Amino acid sequence: IGQPTKNKRPKEPGENKIRPVNKKVKPKTPKMKERESADPSLKSQSILTQVMDKGRFQKLAATLSLSAGQSIELRCKGSNVTWNYPSYLDTFKDSRLSIKQLDKYGQLILANSTAADTGEYSCWLQLCNGNKCRKDETKTGSTYIFFTDKEELFVPAPSYFEIVYLNPDKPAVVPCRVTTPSAKVTLHREFPAEEIEADGTDIIYDVKKGFVYQHPTSDHKGIVYCKAESQGAPQISIKYHLLYVEVPKGPPSATIAASSSRAEVSDSIDVICTVLGEPGVDVNFRWQYPGQESERPVIMQNFWRLINRGTGQTTRISQSVLAVEDFEARDAGDYICVAQNLHGETTVATKVELN
Repeated sequence: IGQPTKNKRPKEPGENKIRPVNKKVKPKTPKMKERESADPSLKSQSILTQVMDKGRFQKLAATLSLSAGQSIELRCKGSNVTWNYPSYLDTFKDSRLSIKQLDKYGQLILANSTAADTGEYSCWLQLCNGNKCRKDETKTGSTYIFFTDKEELFVPAPSYFEIVYLNPDKPAVVPCRVTTPSAKVTLHREFPAEEIEADGTDIIYDVKKGFVYQHPTSDHKGIVYCKAESQGAPQISIKYHLLYVEVPKGPPSATIAASSSRAEVSDSIDVICTVLGEPGVDVNFRWQYPGQESERPVIMQNFWRLINRGTGQTTRISQSVLAVEDFEARDAGDYICVAQNLHGETTVATKVELN
């Protein structure tokens, strides 16, 4: 049944042998072409992995929970990797943190973790051309790690009291972050004592940030704290002083005044440069004065403080004082103050004459 068997011709000697030359006709180039023509979205996949036991690797999700005390090793593929991690590890130059760049990957090791290490850990590849480098947006990785500790539900803060500025044109954050993502967290006002409702619209709780005031107003100012509960007695955060701020953004609004516009020989003169501005914006001062070229010794002091303007608003007053002792003829002339902030700079001047 079936097709009749065909008569096969006799095989030539060596006909069945596999010739090596035919084996090499299929090089690996097709695989390379497939890789090049693959979905371009694959190129933007995360380059961040966690090193597990026995040499295994695990790609990281948006969040990761580990018990405080554990050590962790992260790797990022690439020959020029930059890392970002909770800033306090840099502030205290923590010896538990080790970062190395090897041939094919960057390595971050954090030993003996604590609740304070909770935060975002990210990396990206740097593309450099000479001395100029930029971030490769397609080669990045990020995860937020909770180092859980039932004794410390809140991520420890550097102080027992923090100031939060409420600007009407941007959200404000009360940064009471937790180490256990499942903890129930509530926001409370100290006086009058009451719980502040997080309605999910005007006030939102973000487990990675804290309570976010979407549209701050002067009604929100005051002292607040957070309470967390997770399988045990509730814990209280540090206190946060919410200050309402409404000052125009821009270069410093500076004024200058001398303790006297005329001076006798051997008098002492103070020239004061004053800036009123946003509480969270630093001001830098530079001076030009008559005796500068002859290296006349003067005393310069800078300081700032917060003031309440009586309208429920808080302003920062920054001042620089230039003091001239034993006034001489070479000290007469123009005293120029240059005040600079992140928005620009302002120059003001006053004249002191010799009597």
